[in-house]
Amino acid sequence: MRGSLRRIVTGATVIVAAVAVIVTALAAFPLLNTVDEASARSALVTQVDRLVAATPEGRDAAIASASLLSDPDALIAVVGTDGSVRGPAADIVNGRVAQQVAAGTEASITVRRDHASFAVEARPLPGGGGVAAAQDLSRVKALGADVLGRIALALAMGFLAAVAAAVLLSRWLSRPLAGLARAARRIAGGDRTVELDDSRIDEVSDVEAALRSIGAALAHSEARQREFLLSVSHELRTPLTAIRGYSSALRDGLIPPEGVREVGETLDAEATRLATFTDDLLTLARLEADDFPIRLSSIPIAPLLSQTVAAWQGAAQSAGVEVRQDGAAASGVLVTTDPQRLRQVLDGLIENALRVSPSGTRIVLRADHGTEGTAVFEVADTGPGLTPDDAARAFERGFLRERYLDVRRVGSGLGLSIAARLTDRLGGRISARPGAEGGTVFRIEIGTDPS
Repeated sequence: MRGSLRRIVTGATVIVAAVAVIVTALAAFPLLNTVDEASARSALVTQVDRLVAATPEGRDAAIASASLLSDPDALIAVVGTDGSVRGPAADIVNGRVAQQVAAGTEASITVRRDHASFAVEARPLPGGGGVAAAQDLSRVKALGADVLGRIALALAMGFLAAVAAAVLLSRWLSRPLAGLARAARRIAGGDRTVELDDSRIDEVSDVEAALRSIGAALAHSEARQREFLLSVSHELRTPLTAIRGYSSALRDGLIPPEGVREVGETLDAEATRLATFTDDLLTLARLEADDFPIRLSSIPIAPLLSQTVAAWQGAAQSAGVEVRQDGAAASGVLVTTDPQRLRQVLDGLIENALRVSPSGTRIVLRADHGTEGTAVFEVADTGPGLTPDDAARAFERGFLRERYLDVRRVGSGLGLSIAARLTDRLGGRISARPGAEGGTVFRIEIGTDPS
């Protein structure tokens, strides 16, 4: 069934009511006929019993005037000891019924005479012979037709009542759902202030709760997006302002010759900062796409760590921070992953650690066997560290930037989010925790090569 809930409920209820009426009629009408015939036979039995108990003179009087009969439409007959039959029912009782009664046997049968059916009840008399009573069944059915009409009228009234109830029920059921549909459309249209009344129907109440959760989640997400866009705008505006200012000064000849080199270095640094931030945004956008390329291969862990540590030695020495590899790094262990993307994750974590690590501290990169066929990579620093609550939300886009903007050096707020999305694309898990000796430990679990 298609259409509105109101139409479906109404249609379904009408169909059920119609089926119920039809089944009731099919069961009731034959049963009524059976009951009518049984009632007629019961009356005949009573009349025959009266004839059996009467005197011969009484039976003769009954034949003449029907004085012993409670039903004037009933016909009676008396069977003699010689098998002769006399009385109004002689034509009906004559034959097999008369023979049975004359032989001392009761009879309760239906006899066809002249295209009519008669219910016949016959009983033998103590001295021989017997008595019988007959009733035209068509007259019984004629009397039952009035009852059938009444039953049909009652069924029709019940059907109409069911239709009316279906209309009212469909309106009652569809009203809260129509309200939910309107609320959902308002939420889809951007309204986050939709209020829903609590329904007394459990399923509708569940949908209302789900819509409230969706609205709250959308409001929270949109608020975070606005904050993120404001942060992005600020990050883009700051280097652009410096670049525009110095470029205007150069154009207007306001920079003396001896200051050109310093201005060039500033412009280069700001342009690099702007390019890095733009690259982060592009990387994050690509990670959200379904066609982000992942090229899996089986690689050894140890060379990957050595190459990563070697690549960061220059930047670390300039910052006065030691970057080193811890131990043999699970020598001989293979990992099935995209080496370029895994290296991108490790580089992002080391860059993040290097930014917050003061001079004289260290950053340790280590790897080992994990559990259930995984390899574990950790990047541990001895910088200012994170609280357990911060570590739990470290990979939310821009969270740590907003949290520590005026406390310590922060980046674009995208690096850890990119690392988390990359790790997820590689089929791994990433987490953060406070270090045992201060600082922060970032942990990556990647599946090892089963061969």
